[in-house]
Amino acid sequence: MTTAADVVAAVRSAIPAPVRPVTVDGFLDGDPGAGVSGVAVTTMATLDVLRRAADWGGDGATLVITHEPLYFAHADDARNTLAAQDDPVYNAKRAFVHERGLVVWHLHDQWHDQRPDGVDAATAAALGWALDAAEAAAGAAVATLAPTTLGALARHVAAALGATAARFVGDPATVVRRVGLDLGFRGAARNRALLRRADVDVVVLGEAHEWETGEYAVDAVAAGVAAGAIVVGHVPSEQEGMRAVAAWLPKVLADAGRPVPVTFVETPDLFRAV
Repeated sequence: MTTAADVVAAVRSAIPAPVRPVTVDGFLDGDPGAGVSGVAVTTMATLDVLRRAADWGGDGATLVITHEPLYFAHADDARNTLAAQDDPVYNAKRAFVHERGLVVWHLHDQWHDQRPDGVDAATAAALGWALDAAEAAAGAAVATLAPTTLGALARHVAAALGATAARFVGDPATVVRRVGLDLGFRGAARNRALLRRADVDVVVLGEAHEWETGEYAVDAVAAGVAAGAIVVGHVPSEQEGMRAVAAWLPKVLADAGRPVPVTFVETPDLFRAV
């Protein structure tokens, strides 16, 4: 019998980056000792995603590997408050996990800690871009493209990543060539550092606070420091990273002597444009 803990041990051993001493990666719900019939990999374990994962699984538990948290907080520190508030959304989600015997594991830090970053590399590949090797080794993600316009680049990024509510700052006719990636949510300080680089024309972001990075990007364009910024949305900016996990995992489990079926459960973009 292959347990959820067996699968996680195989994953942790196979990723070429160490487990952080303090990490958000870990079991979020369910019994790690449960035998699993299959593994469903996803970007964000929304209730819709959990329903599809549970329906896909056969006899036995389904292990859901999610890149984002299960109960609405990155460090999984909101559940006590939600439980105390008798929050109906939390209650419904947790009840479903238990009713369907799901086991949910958070895979975030270790996949990002690879060089190149596992999410950055997979997203760049989906966009048809080659990351600068020296930048990737340092934990950054920068690519040199054939000259294009900011507007055309924004449309390409949205289409390639399935973003339904992508936005951008800057003149759509501006010609750009050097692109930096700051996917998911990496914070205003890192966003600013990339936007102000003289060798980066435009930055592709996952999500950002409008009163921090958004304002800075608008002013960077006005000051002639950057050509613009494209805000894709958190889920579409990182989805390809987890699709890569699902493609990589079957061989890892087979090599570990723990072969179980693996599927990728896509998380649709959480937002729609009006």
